[in-house]
Amino acid sequence: MSQGAIGQVLDALPSAVLLIGRDERIAQGNVAANRLFGTQFLGRPYVTVLRQPGFGAAVSAALRGARPDPVRLRLHPTGQAETITLVHFSPLPPAPEGPLSTNSVLASFEDITALETAEAMRRDFVANVSHELRTPLTALMGFIETLRSSARDDAAARDRFLSIMEREAARMNRLVGDLLSLSRVEGEERMRPTTKVDLALVLKGVTQTLEPVAEAAQVKLISEGETGALPVQGDPDQLTQVFSNLVENAIKYGGQGGEVRLRVSAIAHEPVLRGKAYRVDVIDRGEGIDEQHLPRITERFYRVDTHRSREKGGTGLGLAIVKHIVARHRGRFRVDSKKGEGSCFTVILPAV
Repeated sequence: MSQGAIGQVLDALPSAVLLIGRDERIAQGNVAANRLFGTQFLGRPYVTVLRQPGFGAAVSAALRGARPDPVRLRLHPTGQAETITLVHFSPLPPAPEGPLSTNSVLASFEDITALETAEAMRRDFVANVSHELRTPLTALMGFIETLRSSARDDAAARDRFLSIMEREAARMNRLVGDLLSLSRVEGEERMRPTTKVDLALVLKGVTQTLEPVAEAAQVKLISEGETGALPVQGDPDQLTQVFSNLVENAIKYGGQGGEVRLRVSAIAHEPVLRGKAYRVDVIDRGEGIDEQHLPRITERFYRVDTHRSREKGGTGLGLAIVKHIVARHRGRFRVDSKKGEGSCFTVILPAV
């Protein structure tokens, strides 16, 4: 096979591939390898392109005719984020003529960054769920044991323990409910809703539902801005979930300022959404959020104040659910906050 034919075959492969000759120089590479290493590697010793001991040992073994195990590498392509790559090696016997007339090795690079990221997320998710469930379960088991022994005939202690057990059981129920909700939302994220919904009616329903919660917390819930119909394409239940979550959080964690504002405005042309849109801001005058927390605030189980969140019944999943629902509606979600100045949670949805 001619060198040109070999090049055409390698270019058809989606993964980066390098052909390394007996002289330990790179004899051939494909288009994907050009993207990974640049275009100036042909004819160069491979160690000047990829200086990693594990890779070098595997190449030497393959040139001797062995089939080494894949090697895991962390690569830093120019101008790109770090990638985690699994390199497979195939020794090639000499051909009668042409560039493969001596022993050579074919090194193919499999990008496993997404797989490893997903696996790390799965491990973190399982660990977080286990941790969140362990605390209330430990409390329940302890109180059950106490009620069976020393508090068996103590009516006051029994009522107090049962009240705490009810609260912990409700917390576990909320966690399971949020996990199921997050699972459904993630499963439907690529399916855009097709129903035409009046966003104004959704917001009105949210404020009516949460008005008693605001009154109990001595917080004034104020609606302002656009008052007419706000047609969007969406899932009414999920949109209700989004704004209920944001307003309830504002009441719980930002209500120290005495008011929570639900502000609605129309945008004639939203550049990212490329058209008309509606913006909903949920604004509180609470203590605000430190800037260091903002990039991670929508991560699953991430809490700014773990103790306070659990004390108020939070599961750490609410904003993650909001983010996925807004993404499903092809909208935008943003959080602006300064410590001591309150917070503003913004949802922008395309209009129809």
